[in-house]
Amino acid sequence: MKFTELLKSNKIIIADGAQGTELRRLLAAPVESPHLLNFSEPDLVKRVIRSYADAGSDFVCANTFSINRFNVADVDAEIKQALTLAREALAGTGALVALDVTTLGQLLEPSGSLKFEEAYEAYKEIMTAGEKHGADLVIIETMTDLYETKAALLALKEHTNLAVICSMTFDRQAAGSTFGFRTLTGSSAVCMAATLEGLGADALGINCSLGPKELAPLVRELLSCTDLPVMVKPNAGLPDPVSGEFSLTAEEFAEAMSEFAGMGVKILGGCCGTTPEFIARLRSHVGATLRGRPNDGTPLTKPVAPNFVIGTPHRASPTPVVCGYSTAVQIDRPRIIGERINPTGKKLMKQALLDNDMGYILRQAAEQIACGADVLDINVGAAGIDEVSTLPKVVKAVQSITGIPLQLDSANPAALEAALRVCNGKPIVNSVNAEDESLDAILPLVKKYGAAVVGLTLDKSGIPKKAGDRLALAEKILTRALEHGIKREDVFIDCLTLTAGAEQGSALETLKAVALVKEKLGLKTVLGVSNISFGLPGRGVINRTFLASALQSGLDLPIINPGDKDMTDTIRAFNVLSGADKNAAEYIAAAQPVETPETVRQGRRTLQDAILSGLKAEAVEITKQLLLNGTPGSASPTSPLEIINTQLIPALNKAGENFGKGRMFLPQLMLAAESATACFALVKKAFKTENASDDKKIILATVKGDIHDIGKNIVRTLLESYGYHVVDLGRDVEPACIAEQTKAQNVKLVGLSALMTPTLPAMEETVKLLKSATDCKVMVGGAVVTESYAKKIGADFYGEDAVGAVGIANDVFQ
Repeated sequence: MKFTELLKSNKIIIADGAQGTELRRLLAAPVESPHLLNFSEPDLVKRVIRSYADAGSDFVCANTFSINRFNVADVDAEIKQALTLAREALAGTGALVALDVTTLGQLLEPSGSLKFEEAYEAYKEIMTAGEKHGADLVIIETMTDLYETKAALLALKEHTNLAVICSMTFDRQAAGSTFGFRTLTGSSAVCMAATLEGLGADALGINCSLGPKELAPLVRELLSCTDLPVMVKPNAGLPDPVSGEFSLTAEEFAEAMSEFAGMGVKILGGCCGTTPEFIARLRSHVGATLRGRPNDGTPLTKPVAPNFVIGTPHRASPTPVVCGYSTAVQIDRPRIIGERINPTGKKLMKQALLDNDMGYILRQAAEQIACGADVLDINVGAAGIDEVSTLPKVVKAVQSITGIPLQLDSANPAALEAALRVCNGKPIVNSVNAEDESLDAILPLVKKYGAAVVGLTLDKSGIPKKAGDRLALAEKILTRALEHGIKREDVFIDCLTLTAGAEQGSALETLKAVALVKEKLGLKTVLGVSNISFGLPGRGVINRTFLASALQSGLDLPIINPGDKDMTDTIRAFNVLSGADKNAAEYIAAAQPVETPETVRQGRRTLQDAILSGLKAEAVEITKQLLLNGTPGSASPTSPLEIINTQLIPALNKAGENFGKGRMFLPQLMLAAESATACFALVKKAFKTENASDDKKIILATVKGDIHDIGKNIVRTLLESYGYHVVDLGRDVEPACIAEQTKAQNVKLVGLSALMTPTLPAMEETVKLLKSATDCKVMVGGAVVTESYAKKIGADFYGEDAVGAVGIANDVFQ
């Protein structure tokens, strides 16, 4: 049976367990990377794969998890060998072979240096080799970055016909956070679902990180926001870093997992620590969950839990959602689309686009967000500007400082596709109109990239004068969108605002059209509100009066300048009066003083504001001005030491605090750190004598046997932003090498990282060697390291995250 047929059946699909930990357990020796065993220990690899099929797995992953161009010389040959072993091992079992794909081990832009296009090419190589050599399906799993997951999924959809499960790994946010579960780069289950479902994933999943009990709230959240089949592959509980053993027995794991079957989860399996016994027990429990009926795909006579039928949609209502990588916006009340990134009638914006001045554009983005924009419209269309190259460039720049949704505003299909390709999240396309040429060119792009779309009620005859005629064009756009497979809730209609000064009666017709679209079609509506007052005096009062009338008529997405407080306040007040803003919570929150918007509105952004907003160019410029002229109104330049103590260090401390509380995510933290580093470089030059950087030297390394260094690289960037001289020894570093470099360079602090449980003994060995051979202090951290383990092996400090590592360094060097 093909995997797509399994997904459509009433059968609960059983996945496999943890091949990597099982291979290490059976080999009883450290393994640098499991894929190396495909050549050195082929019989062992086949034995493990077969054991999961015998335990009841419907599909088993080939040993391809870490194969990519950054780890191996010949991706095609490596994948061919792995898939050959898997097919031989599964012969006669009926189990399908899955190509197992994960992160490339590199940070993508803007957090790192790997470009989206480079990641796409790397995944293209993997996916084409997988189909060529006989994979039945693909599982893209243990992903931490939504952007990287998009690159992998696009590469698969564009170059193969294989079905795919997309699975990400989440962790709980720190205490006091309001954001719940997030990936390393800040994505939520809602952002994941909205983005990957639209891009064509066949199933969505959660794997690794935590045990089934800990993941239960996240599983419920994912089920509530997708219609796709859901996979859950938790760890066998939480690992003991001392012994490496996981907390759950096979029976306990199976009992916890059977509850997911009752929720509506379609695919059940295991991740770290789950042996074939875990899968066999899981299979047995799923049979019991199905009331004793064979789990063979035959229909159930009744659901096994209230409102549960396997494979049916989970969501209660089709409320449209758009998102960036970290912020999802439900269109369940009027939401603000910021209009300022648009050169039409804006000379400074047009010049910034012509000059490639991203600093100005990013300032406009940051100001709109600070003033309450829920979505940012991006329009680069003007004479002399190449939209095809400029629109994606601006999209990349803007999403480097924010995770809110974007609206891509262009009538150029080539420019839209270029931007849709690199947009991180589920955007809105603005726009398509009712002409056949426009519908045929734009709607396929909207479908392919999983966007929402704004339909303009105009055609070759122009904008109809009567509301009923605009409704007819809206119906045509909706019909064509549905024919392309675009969901009804992802079609928004712009009934178009004409200038009241030229056609006074058109305002009422627009309002009537909005009401008709809401009543007859049930679609969300969009309007560029400020067009109404063009050419009239006192535009503000006209705009806000029209806005209030439009909201009453059913306007959902007003396109406005968020810096116009009267306009934003009108929307917030409407949400209170309509009951959408429960207990007036959003209205009250917006009325409270905030840190930056007032200075932003008045063009007096501080250096701290610029750093926290990730505006590197502006932060550097402000630093130059402080060094030359001081603060506005001062009589003398600001001293370098004062800039460090009153601006740079407080900004980084605030960034660390926001990160710890879930108010800032990894991309923003990295950008803040990079901005501060650039400012530190300027300030350092201003000192009359060079600071002795060797007095603040730190060595970082990922321990022997561990090839993961993303976490270490994040720590390095943040430490450098605080002015520390970091010597990065890389990954998979021998204990003797670390000790030798520490002694030779007379380093006071060494940081050691480990991601995989089997490499913890190497960390312990390194700590002992450092303690016996040097006088340095040692801090340790990583996904599998805990404070108790740090104490056990004799480390001086435990760094929970990059911010914690900075705190340790500050204590050591104070």
